[in-house]
Amino acid sequence: MWDERFEILLRSHLPFLTPAEELRPELELREFGLDSLGVVDLLVSLESEYDVRLTDDILSMDTFATPGTLWTALTTLQGNHCQQVSLDRNG
Repeated sequence: MWDERFEILLRSHLPFLTPAEELRPELELREFGLDSLGVVDLLVSLESEYDVRLTDDILSMDTFATPGTLWTALTTLQGNHCQQVSLDRNG
């Protein structure tokens, strides 16, 4: 599903999700306290933790709707970043 860093980071931005509750892929993040300021903070945290830049084409509330949609966007960016680094090195 996703790695432990993602779960820890995401949980830290969900004040209404108790430690005992499972972080499921379809969980509505807004219902558990992720507001617009939280999205910005989460965005900065994800970019820093995973060394990626979320591009304008995926910066939408839909991307931040559920853990599943957010993880998909993040892993897609990571894959693109790895491909770009490989292309840059091979030149």
